[in-house]
Amino acid sequence: MIAACLGCVLAAVTPAAAESVANDAAPSVGLNNPGPGLFFIVVAVVVLMALMLRSQPPQLGSTYRKWRAERKIRRVLRNCGNDVIHDFVLPGAFGGMTPIDSALLTKGGIICILTKHYDGTIFGKPDDPQWLNIDGTVRRNFLNPMIQNASRVRALQQIVPGVPVRNLVVFTGNVHFAADRDKNVIQLEQLPSYVAMFRFGPSQVEDWDASWLSIKSAALDNSQHRNGFLARPGFL
Repeated sequence: MIAACLGCVLAAVTPAAAESVANDAAPSVGLNNPGPGLFFIVVAVVVLMALMLRSQPPQLGSTYRKWRAERKIRRVLRNCGNDVIHDFVLPGAFGGMTPIDSALLTKGGIICILTKHYDGTIFGKPDDPQWLNIDGTVRRNFLNPMIQNASRVRALQQIVPGVPVRNLVVFTGNVHFAADRDKNVIQLEQLPSYVAMFRFGPSQVEDWDASWLSIKSAALDNSQHRNGFLARPGFL
């Protein structure tokens, strides 16, 4: 990336320097011949940019992978039907507000989806309060996502008490699990087959329109309000 930037800058500077040399039959000094000075300034700027960007590519790469994963999840769920809402907020079951990544209405009930974007190895059992992710030399603890998503499931159940709500956690990225995981903890490529079980199974929703209208009416899409809760530890 840096080499490409340097190449672009030099490509822009070199013709200007060549034109300056061609127009001046005799060499000059000072402000009349800025070519060499401009060249060294450009090199210094590129080197400075290289130092500043040196620590950024992993973060930028992680953000891009997360963006791609979220787009893929949305595309898969969109193909499953129109009754899906992403990135919204509901009143919490015990007060306050609860952010929800995605909710999908199927014949078998509502699937409440929490997405986790990690690479590396995941350590954790269904009953462990915290799980561990090891990615190379990076170690990070995070709240058991099934426990985290349980509060979101309760928030949906509070809105539509007669409709079953499934707790589903979807991991994206290149991850593998060190131990057997719950059947409701899956990887991104397993999402279509998981949804199909409820999409084509027996119907457990008596009034689809009323159930979905209740959720859409209660859902809040205020980005400023939502971001305040997403910034809290444990909600990420």
